[in-house]
Amino acid sequence: MWPFRSRRGQADTSKTSPTTTAVRGARGEKLARKHLRKKGMKILATNYRCPAGEADIIALDRRTKPDTLVFVEVKTRRRDKYTSPAGAVNADKRRRVQKVAGYYLRQKQADDLHVRYDIVSIVLPDEGEPLIEHISDAFD
Repeated sequence: MWPFRSRRGQADTSKTSPTTTAVRGARGEKLARKHLRKKGMKILATNYRCPAGEADIIALDRRTKPDTLVFVEVKTRRRDKYTSPAGAVNADKRRRVQKVAGYYLRQKQADDLHVRYDIVSIVLPDEGEPLIEHISDAFD
């Protein structure tokens, strides 16, 4: 049986409600912000929305020269048995985040800033510590 579908071809929602998913996502984004701050990054915006879409986190990485504006996609899952959370960031999602970045840079008149795209992958198991993987410069 395909792990993402029930026998009737419908998504299996028996263990995850939208509320649970939203809570898990919010917790994952909070852990991602904490992780990025520990690495010395300054959080500029969270859940930035614009006509082009949404960016989970926009941060400034002052450890790089010149300073780098980082658009971070956060993916949180309960487990990574079938695929890592980062594997869910497909080409379409990458294009949408890049469009958001372009919009943000135009609005802030910051086209001269160096830009990077990162993914923070978080696994929140039912028991045990969260697993956090930060993939820097994740978009090619």
